[in-house]
Amino acid sequence: MTFRMPAEWTEHDGCLMAWPTRPDLWGDLFDPAKREYAAVARAIAAFEPVTMVTVPGAGGQARELCGDAVTVIELPLDDAWFRDSGPIFVRDGNGRRAGVDFRFNAWGGKHHPWDSDDRVGEALIARLGDTRIASEMILEGGAITVDGEGTLITTEQCLLHPNRNPGMSRAEIEAELADKLGVTKVIWLPYGGLLDTETDGHVDGVCAFVAPGKVIIQLPEDPGHPDYARCRANRAVLEASTDALGRPFEIVEVPQAAFVSWGGSDIEVGYLNFYIANGGVVVPTADHPADAGALAVIQDAFPDRKVVGVPTRTVAFGGGGVHCITQQIPVSSAPGRTA
Repeated sequence: MTFRMPAEWTEHDGCLMAWPTRPDLWGDLFDPAKREYAAVARAIAAFEPVTMVTVPGAGGQARELCGDAVTVIELPLDDAWFRDSGPIFVRDGNGRRAGVDFRFNAWGGKHHPWDSDDRVGEALIARLGDTRIASEMILEGGAITVDGEGTLITTEQCLLHPNRNPGMSRAEIEAELADKLGVTKVIWLPYGGLLDTETDGHVDGVCAFVAPGKVIIQLPEDPGHPDYARCRANRAVLEASTDALGRPFEIVEVPQAAFVSWGGSDIEVGYLNFYIANGGVVVPTADHPADAGALAVIQDAFPDRKVVGVPTRTVAFGGGGVHCITQQIPVSSAPGRTA
């Protein structure tokens, strides 16, 4: 029976996260990073169960900071970005869940080692009691957004980057996405974020599905923003496209941008890097004047969910946002185990 990746807004059994592990990434912000990860975990735990994975020996600190509402388990890890290194879950027509275990190479070999992160998906799928579907293609979850009805949106900047799958053509990548995630149409946006050199332009920084036929996109209003023209090129592609069922897209624009100085660097906190939970949306914020306007746009896009902002300047300093550090576990019709 065919498996398909459900949309993020479908009901979840819970959320997977990984605890910060690399002092060399965070420097003096290592402890603030842990506090922000814990704050995100607590915010999501108000809506659905959260499992935090730590390296062996770090579970006690994670439990202390995350609180009793978050389950903590210990497994070998290299890094803490489960959107990208964790499994991607799919379901068949009867609602039975499986985990797709794509390969992971630390965003094109940027950080060594990555072998534990490449293996952690298999371990998590086994703990959940789900079927494992293996793929030799390198794919990070932040590189895709799906509507659960056959449509997937990605960026050429990332998925066609030679440091991911240099031996695969665009058509071969589309075929593997169809086979493993059950999609029938792939829409290629030209650009992710120009400043997103860590992930090479993941789509979750510029575009996300919020409902069937409806997407939210980054469209900075400041002509001086580095993605001002690039995001408008993305919008033009969406305007000229239809989804897998032939529907034109309703497009919601987020014009706000938040640039802050943090950890000795100038960074952008990306509002689109949010996580859709059961009944809620957890959004990265920057303690910036633009926060309120962005939260209002996102709330309008999700009228039936509670939108919650969590300050994540340190997570942005590390190269991501709320979506990057989370991975949803959709509900399954089969009795399973918690991670």
